[in-house]
Amino acid sequence: MIYLDNNATTQVDKEVLKVMLPFLEEEYANPSSMYDFAKKPSVALKIAREQVRDFYGAEDVKEVFFTSCGSESANMAIKGALNCNKNKKHIITTKVEHPCVLNTYKSFENEGYKVDYISVSSDGQLNIDELKEKITKNTALVSVMWANNETGVINPVEEIAEIVKSKSPETVFFVDGVQAAGKIPMSVKDTQIDMVGISGHKFHAPKGVGALYVNKSCRLTPLINGGHQERGLRAGTENVPYIAGIGKAAELAKSALPYENSEIKRLRDKLENGILKNVFNARLNSPLINRVPNTTNIGFEYVEGELILLHLSDLGICASSGSACTSGSLEPSHVLRAMGIPFTALHGSIRFSLSRYTKESDIDFVIEKMPSIMDKLTKISPFQDELMKLKNLRR
Repeated sequence: MIYLDNNATTQVDKEVLKVMLPFLEEEYANPSSMYDFAKKPSVALKIAREQVRDFYGAEDVKEVFFTSCGSESANMAIKGALNCNKNKKHIITTKVEHPCVLNTYKSFENEGYKVDYISVSSDGQLNIDELKEKITKNTALVSVMWANNETGVINPVEEIAEIVKSKSPETVFFVDGVQAAGKIPMSVKDTQIDMVGISGHKFHAPKGVGALYVNKSCRLTPLINGGHQERGLRAGTENVPYIAGIGKAAELAKSALPYENSEIKRLRDKLENGILKNVFNARLNSPLINRVPNTTNIGFEYVEGELILLHLSDLGICASSGSACTSGSLEPSHVLRAMGIPFTALHGSIRFSLSRYTKESDIDFVIEKMPSIMDKLTKISPFQDELMKLKNLRR
C-alpha cells in the first residue's frame, strides 16, 4: 500500500504507541484520584500538557486544554467565546474553512447572527482587504484556518490577529490549526491569537484526541459541563493514554519539522512535477508558494475524480478528492469553487498528502502509473473532443 492521504489521517508513530500502552494496561487509575496508584497517570497528563505547550510555542501550561478532536476544539472555541459575548452578533470567517467551522457558523446564522465569509483568490490566498473592511466593533469573533486541508495554502494568521485587534480589541480571534500542526512551526506566545485548535491524528497520534490553546486573557464557557477536569472548561475523566500519545506525538513532530520542510517538500514537488509533466490534462490547483510542505492538489480535466481514486486504489494507492469529512458527497469541493477552479477540473481534482513515512519509491510508483490511469479514463470520458483538443494544445 502507498498511503498519500495524510491530511485525512496519519499512521500512529511507534514511539507514540509505546508511551500510550502502559495507560491502557497496568496504569489504568483515574488521574484525579488521591492514592499512589493514580500518580503515574497524573504525571503523564502533566508531561503531555508541557509537550503540547511547547508544540504551540505557548507561555503557560494552563493555556492548553485537551479535547477529543479538531472538531471539538473548534466548537469549544467558537461556542465558548460567543456565549461569553452574547451582545455582539457578528462573525467573520472564510469561504474555505473546514466543515466543522462552517457548519457551526451556519447554526449561529439560524440563531440570528450575521456571518461574513471572506473570499480567496484563484490561488487560494485570503482577501485581507475584504477582511479589514468587515471588522466592526460589533464583531464578536473572527476565525481563519492556519493551513487549508485541501490545497495546503498557509494563511498569515499572526498578521491577521494584529489586524483584528487593531480594529476591534475585544474581538476574539480563533485559528483552526489542524492542518498546520506538525507541518510548519507554531509559536503563539508573542502573537495576538486567542485560540488555536489541533487534532492529534493529523501528526501521528491516534484518532480521538485533540487540543485547544486558549490565551489566558480569553474567556470561554464550557462546551461540556460536569466535573473539574481541564480547569472546569472541559468536563469528563481525562483520556490518559491518548493524551500521553498526543504529547509524545507533539514532541516528535516538532523535532521532525526540518525533515518535513526539506525532504517531504522535495518528495511532494517531485510527485507534483512528475504528474504535471507526464499527464496532459493535469493542472495544479495548489499555489506554487506559501503552502504546507506535504500537500498538493491536482486537477485532471474532463475526468471524474471518483474514477481516478478507484483506479489508484486498485493499485494500492490511497489519495482523496478533498476533505475526508465530505467523502461521499457528489458536490465539488467548496474550497476549489471559492478559488474559481474551472468546472472542467472541479470534479477531477485529487489531493495527495505526504508524511515522514512516505518513501521515494512510493512517489516513483505513482508518477509511473498516473499516465496509464489517465489514458484508460480518457478513453471512456464523454468529453472525447475536448480531451483531444487539450492533448493537441499541450503537446
